[in-house]
Amino acid sequence: MLTADLVTARRRGDELRLASTDDARRERIAVLAAALTARARAEVGNLRDDVEEALRQTATALEEGGDRRLAAAVGKLVRDGLRFEETAGETATELRRELFTAAAAARRGAGLAPFDRAAFLDDFARARATTPIALEAALYADRPGAQRLLAVEVPAPALLAAGFEISEAQAVLLRATKIVAEVEAGDAALYRRLFRTLKFLRLLPVITRIDQTREPWEGSRSLPRRTSPGKAGLSPRDKRGGYRVEMDGPLSLFQSSGRYGLSMALALPAIAACDRWSLDAEVRWGADRRPVRFRLAGETSAAIAAPGDAPSGDALPDELATFVSAFARATTDWKIDRTPAILDLPGAGLCVPDLCFVRTAGGARVHFELLGFWSREAVFRRIDLVRAGLPHKILFAASKSLRVGEALLDDTPSAALYVFSRVLNVRTILEHLERIAAG
Repeated sequence: MLTADLVTARRRGDELRLASTDDARRERIAVLAAALTARARAEVGNLRDDVEEALRQTATALEEGGDRRLAAAVGKLVRDGLRFEETAGETATELRRELFTAAAAARRGAGLAPFDRAAFLDDFARARATTPIALEAALYADRPGAQRLLAVEVPAPALLAAGFEISEAQAVLLRATKIVAEVEAGDAALYRRLFRTLKFLRLLPVITRIDQTREPWEGSRSLPRRTSPGKAGLSPRDKRGGYRVEMDGPLSLFQSSGRYGLSMALALPAIAACDRWSLDAEVRWGADRRPVRFRLAGETSAAIAAPGDAPSGDALPDELATFVSAFARATTDWKIDRTPAILDLPGAGLCVPDLCFVRTAGGARVHFELLGFWSREAVFRRIDLVRAGLPHKILFAASKSLRVGEALLDDTPSAALYVFSRVLNVRTILEHLERIAAG
């Protein structure tokens, strides 16, 4: 993923705009990507420090007209696709400890006689069935610069160029404090992938259905339309549906950490995978972190899988994956459905459950949503949705750190709130499921 310093963007008033990527710029990106990828492939087997120097030389030779930022940006995307060996850092640390301890003892034992470094290394290496040269290489094998390049897994130059605008937009969203996206897709699976990706990234959005006729992209910078073969395009003024997705987080956390900005950036490929989409983001940009507005729109696969795609929509957060594994080992009359339906209460909002528990005898269904660890407001949003008449049985789980009480839903037999301390407890969840199913 690109970083903000590699983005070619300009502030115009209170709005931030990316440099336009026309066919000539896209061709230039492809040329840079092809040259850097070829040089990287020629360096397979070499040390990281040598690979970095080779790529720097290649980029410098290709720079034209002072276009250093573009060359650096393409170089960053190529580097993201390089796979280096993973060295055993603990082994190198222990080897250094043993060698330096033995060397210190040898120096003390030599008294006033000169210390013969070569003889010492030869004896130390022979005792470990290796050579002095291999020994010295192993001493600092845990340093990044000593890692060897194993493979080059970079997208084809044309694909990298086609996704470059999305890569730049992701870098801008690293500084985002809020995003409002509107998405439309003809395939419900795209919505499911998007919503589950947002949950995996710990973004708990407010999602509402859109069903109106209007021009949604006015004022937004639109990416070039790339219609997939065999797929009809959508007229901007057609009767449209889709969803409005609002994502934000505590401003204090954004100012002290880029964690949620990173999550928003990682969500962009899933948003851009929809047939038609737009986003309106609040961004803090520049050295002064001045608030600006960033808008973008696209249609029909406008973003061909940009480097740094978000995780698969089938993935679960770690704590939920751990619970699912523990639940599978338990003896119970309930099974887990990992692809539950999106729950929609027209006029009130949507709920996107993580799981659905299904009783094998009778088929009773209770949906389940993990509400995360940082958004207390998200808990009350779900409670309001239940009290507005959500016609589904559901169990919410919230961390004790959010300072909410289970009594908030005691008066609602079709729903419950489970407040957990550190891990999701299988027995406690089963007790909640039985009470909700009975209610």
